[in-house]
Amino acid sequence: MQEGKIMKALSGYYYVKSGSGTYRCRGRGLFRKQNITPLVGDDVVFETVGNEEGYIKEIKERKNELVRPPVANIDQVLLVFSATHPVFKPVLLDRFLTVVESKGILPVILFTKIDLLTEEEKEKINGYMKDYREIGYTVIAASPKKNIGIGEILPLLEGKTSVVAGQSGVGKSTLLNCLRPDLRLETNEISRHLGRGKHTTRHVELLEVGGGLLADTPGFSSLDLQDIEEEELSACFPEMRRLMDSCKFRGCLHVKEPRCAVKEALENGEIKDYRYEHYLEFLEEIKERKMRLGR
Repeated sequence: MQEGKIMKALSGYYYVKSGSGTYRCRGRGLFRKQNITPLVGDDVVFETVGNEEGYIKEIKERKNELVRPPVANIDQVLLVFSATHPVFKPVLLDRFLTVVESKGILPVILFTKIDLLTEEEKEKINGYMKDYREIGYTVIAASPKKNIGIGEILPLLEGKTSVVAGQSGVGKSTLLNCLRPDLRLETNEISRHLGRGKHTTRHVELLEVGGGLLADTPGFSSLDLQDIEEEELSACFPEMRRLMDSCKFRGCLHVKEPRCAVKEALENGEIKDYRYEHYLEFLEEIKERKMRLGR
């Protein structure tokens, strides 16, 4: 028996790195019966069959996992958002942040294509970057094609397992090619007609970059909040999380309750209106989900 980490999942095979070797493994039938799916990032125990083949016998306990993309044991998520082409949508960033926060994973925000901004667009994006930095997030402005911001990103990767996530067309593959030029990952320009990118990443794979492991993931445009309960949502907003114990009522949802510290901070301008509006939108979505499921 050997131990290793799943680096790639493709066509029913799991590619497990152990020491200096990589083994193409199948999962045990027992996993299917137990409704367990091995994920990229899993630490596993496997048995070799021949020189480079094997069977996964055990999946070690995960510290966290994402469903979309399917990755486990993540230290941080690099949320890549285009400053333009496609147009930046704060509500989508807040949705990503909410899901990542709910998993207890550290988010890092990357704005790409900053070299393409007009002066008016630059002022607007700089305002958003300032807001998110004040909340406490690490925010990096980057342009892989111009090699801007790469020197800030690389030190963040060392010794960590990171995931690159974001919409299609925001420049994730271009960023990875810049961080590790020998990858030569396929990239596609934005479709001008549709205003969005084509999917270029077809599977999840951990790559060795900057002294750590970095997963490129298929692009996607939305994330659901199915694992988050109403009373847990505000904890996914750091500026609200800091104030929760100051509310009069335990379990305050920060909507109509009296002496709510979050509402007071909102009125004082300490919490941005658009962040609070997104919180209310997500809260309503969670409530509607519970009603549909009859819970």
